[in-house]
Amino acid sequence: MANILKTPASFPNKKYSSLEILLYVLLVSVLLYLGKTLFIPLSFAMLISFLLYPICKWMEHKGTNKSVAITIAIFCLFVFFGLLIFLLINQVMEFSNEWQTLKLKLLETANQLSGFLTERFNISTEKQMAFLKNSISNSGTQAFSLIKITLYSLSESIFYLLIIPVYSVLILYHRRALVHVLFAIFSSHKKETIHEILVETIHAYYNFIKGMFLVYLIVGILNSIGLTIIGIPHPFLFGFIASILTFIPYVGIIISSLIPITVSWITFNSIWYPLGVILVFSIVQIMEAYIIFPFAVGGRLKINTLVIIVMIIAGGIIWGAAGMIVFIPFISIIKLVADRTEGLKTLSMLLSNGDSKNKN
Repeated sequence: MANILKTPASFPNKKYSSLEILLYVLLVSVLLYLGKTLFIPLSFAMLISFLLYPICKWMEHKGTNKSVAITIAIFCLFVFFGLLIFLLINQVMEFSNEWQTLKLKLLETANQLSGFLTERFNISTEKQMAFLKNSISNSGTQAFSLIKITLYSLSESIFYLLIIPVYSVLILYHRRALVHVLFAIFSSHKKETIHEILVETIHAYYNFIKGMFLVYLIVGILNSIGLTIIGIPHPFLFGFIASILTFIPYVGIIISSLIPITVSWITFNSIWYPLGVILVFSIVQIMEAYIIFPFAVGGRLKINTLVIIVMIIAGGIIWGAAGMIVFIPFISIIKLVADRTEGLKTLSMLLSNGDSKNKN
């Protein structure tokens, strides 16, 4: 990669008012929300392309054909995600092996709860059964709606899994043409600044990934400490498996918690230990979302922690779990542009964490 110039050119010196910036933010947010089916896989593909670009470039410099280099890089990425999926399936299989024992525990707990309600609150077994039947019949429509939502989410996820690698390969293969198009959009004296932003964007994405690895390391340690405190067997194994699988939003943490919950319930024959596991994972997940992630990632990207938290929430509102992941690199690119735009100096100051002076 070319060295960054000491005195980069800047974008136009037009001053943008707060109202104009808010209007642009609103228009972009609406566009991102309405076009999320296109922009979500495209955003992940860009992220993957930026990560794999140095690897492809290195192999091409060694004499490897461009197509072969891209294929090898994508294959390595598939191996990584394949290991994650294998870990997830392995957790599910281990849980299914304990299902019969768990079912007996559930029935035993249900009988104990029924006896407690009868003894303490004088609620007869007949009333309890009538309440359960009524609840089940009323939840039929909700269950159907939940199944529809689940099937839609599953089909959407499969579509993303199929289209993201295709986008990534095409972006890597046509990267020179895409850069030339980007240069052609702006005047010639801005090419140096655009090239600098592209170089620093790749660095920003690498810093983002480094920050994510640090997050998973801290989450794994905290999970393990929490499980050790409440006395769960194999705390470091369960703690780091849960940390790794949090890479898969929502589903990962649910699946990874099933084994320690089951093991603790069978081992100690008490409902309090599974509740303790749920409490530990819940506290760590909240800390990861609103404390660990903003500090670990924001510090590496030199972005204000408050802005990181706001972007996580905004990403969740607009794109769901996908937005919570990719909106952070987005804001780092916006900061790179704002650092070099006189009219966006106020925005640059807002995004900055104050550790370094803004560039003009």
